[in-house]
Amino acid sequence: MGIPRVGFAGLGSMGGPMAVNLARAGVPLLVWNRTSGKASEPVAAGADVVEDAAELFERCEVVILMLKDAAAVDAVLTRGRPSFAGRVAGRTIVHMGTTAPEYSRELEIELRAAGAKYVEAPVSGSRVPAEAGELVAMLAGDPGAIEEIRELLGPLCREVVHCGPVPHGLLMKLAVNVQLTAVVTGLAETVHFARTHGLDLGLLTDVLGAGQLASPILRVKAPKLAEEDFAPQASIENVLANVELIAAAAGKAGLTLPLLDASRVLYAETARLGFGDADMVAVVKALEARDSAPDL
Repeated sequence: MGIPRVGFAGLGSMGGPMAVNLARAGVPLLVWNRTSGKASEPVAAGADVVEDAAELFERCEVVILMLKDAAAVDAVLTRGRPSFAGRVAGRTIVHMGTTAPEYSRELEIELRAAGAKYVEAPVSGSRVPAEAGELVAMLAGDPGAIEEIRELLGPLCREVVHCGPVPHGLLMKLAVNVQLTAVVTGLAETVHFARTHGLDLGLLTDVLGAGQLASPILRVKAPKLAEEDFAPQASIENVLANVELIAAAAGKAGLTLPLLDASRVLYAETARLGFGDADMVAVVKALEARDSAPDL
């Protein structure tokens, strides 16, 4: 691939397999993670690892950030500190995580003032599509900067959509997550209903998959619910953080989202039950808890 050396910061549940796919595609890749021990798979795929974030920026023209939240992004960029401008100047920063849209808008302004380019590129999908290179990227920013990094997204995504100026990529991601949250919460409620009535859950999955409700998310999440497999693809805590971002954006726009609000309560209850690190389908545990303690 005719591209410059690329840095990748954030090797978590999503970032790890994304970095692996870039390295396997022949991208000259340097990786860094705040906690050590997560770089083994990208390194085995051909990436090099650096000891600190500063080295990542020193050696790379393009830096991809797949970080937990705005605080993590600020820390890696040293935003608000004297070293910020020197760290980012002349580089293209690709923000692929999920943060508040207004945060991203402010970040773009500061990066461009420091002499950097900025592309907002949140993705739709969890660990399974990340491993398969089948994410959907929602890009926003300067068209020239987007065109420069578009080739990088090939090993990561099956679809790349240009959504307009910042923060329309993140707003699109939040809109998609309104639907995702409702679908998975509804599926959990469906399985809870069926299990309580003694139905064959494998048969339920087959019936759902045979009709108009069939979808990739159903194929992945219905078996997990049926088998009570809560190994995380997208965790309860991660989904709850996204739901909070949606609720905040809705509030700023004067919107009411009653289905999202109901899901928000259920995911918070699930986290309080000790399932914060479990897959989002563990929201069924909040439904079960409500039935066993109706006053919850």
